[in-house]
Amino acid sequence: MKVFVAGATGALGRPLIAELVERGHEVTGMTRTAAKQDLLRKLGAGPVVADALDPGAVMRAVSDAEPDVIVHELTAIGAFNPRRMESGFALTNRLRTEGTDHLLAAGREVGVKRFVAQSFAPLAYLRTGGMIKTEDDPLDSAPPATIRTSNAAIRHLEAVVAGADWTEGITLRYGGFYGPGTSMGLDPLGDMAEAIRKRRMPLAGKGTGVWSFVHVVDAASATAEAIEQGSRGAYNVVDDEPAPVSEWLPFLANALGAKPPLHVPLWLARIAGGEAAAVMMSELRGSSNAKAKRELGWQLRYPSWREGFVHGLR
Repeated sequence: MKVFVAGATGALGRPLIAELVERGHEVTGMTRTAAKQDLLRKLGAGPVVADALDPGAVMRAVSDAEPDVIVHELTAIGAFNPRRMESGFALTNRLRTEGTDHLLAAGREVGVKRFVAQSFAPLAYLRTGGMIKTEDDPLDSAPPATIRTSNAAIRHLEAVVAGADWTEGITLRYGGFYGPGTSMGLDPLGDMAEAIRKRRMPLAGKGTGVWSFVHVVDAASATAEAIEQGSRGAYNVVDDEPAPVSEWLPFLANALGAKPPLHVPLWLARIAGGEAAAVMMSELRGSSNAKAKRELGWQLRYPSWREGFVHGLR
């Protein structure tokens, strides 16, 4: 198929293009940075330069490519800082609202068969009830003020993709990314890994918040399966082992060769890191990948973060 990837040079875009090219698809990669065109060519994609927030530029790029499928992986997340979640996610939130609308409009114009968009499981689900959520569980409609705009952007993205009755609209609720090019990778972008090394990410309270992770190569393979055979609706793209912070954070510190994380009361984390930090430590819900494995035939290289944190961060 002809696949148009918006956000092609990001942490997920790069392995996704490699996966799609290996599967024999013709890929066009969109970037807003002209200097990244050579990178896209090396990955095997045809580059196109366009600003996702410029509807005319997006329309021209998609019309020229005439894709069968559009994949929306646009983000622009700054350094990890839970106290500044709203400002750190401001551009990403625009990409998930305005950017989604522009890509959908262009996709409708050319008649794409599928529209696959990036959502984010940890911020999506209601933070009450069971600790492991499926795609049938309700979304969070009353998030803390510090992540309200980000939550609203995700809800907008999911709603408009689901409402696109002219195409097979699919949202992929990814878990927390780790691996090369991510905040939890061993490279210059790995600011969370660096914070853990320097003991700047303490374990707050009992660490009962449950996180679901996914390595970027596994996220790429799940996305490719969704492109090829996904059905309308949402899929959780996470590994097999949701885990509380109290379990994965000390393990990751050890894998990074760092000292165990400091332990602080939850009230202190709330003061020092803001409400978002307290939520991440104590209230997040994990996600089940049963639907993606069953319906997409998805197989993971790193079924658990336990092996991924040891072998997959570079």
